[in-house]
Amino acid sequence: MKIDKNRENWIKILNKLRLHHLAATILEALGPINLLGAQLVYISQPILSPIISLEQSDDLARILEDPSETADFITALRSFESPS
Repeated sequence: MKIDKNRENWIKILNKLRLHHLAATILEALGPINLLGAQLVYISQPILSPIISLEQSDDLARILEDPSETADFITALRSFESPS
């Protein structure tokens, strides 16, 4: 499983905030609704642009669109070990 730099950073931030398991649970629970979430990300890119880059929002939308990418991201979130 290949995790790109954006996703690795998100995982580190979520882990630092101790929200990685919550994020994984939410992604699992939403299941088919993730596709609608991806469309919402695409539509809201102009609003999100001051907060996250276009590259990051596109990557987030891709995670939500593709069930296999969602599953890979959930696995990465659940298995992340912070360096000691």
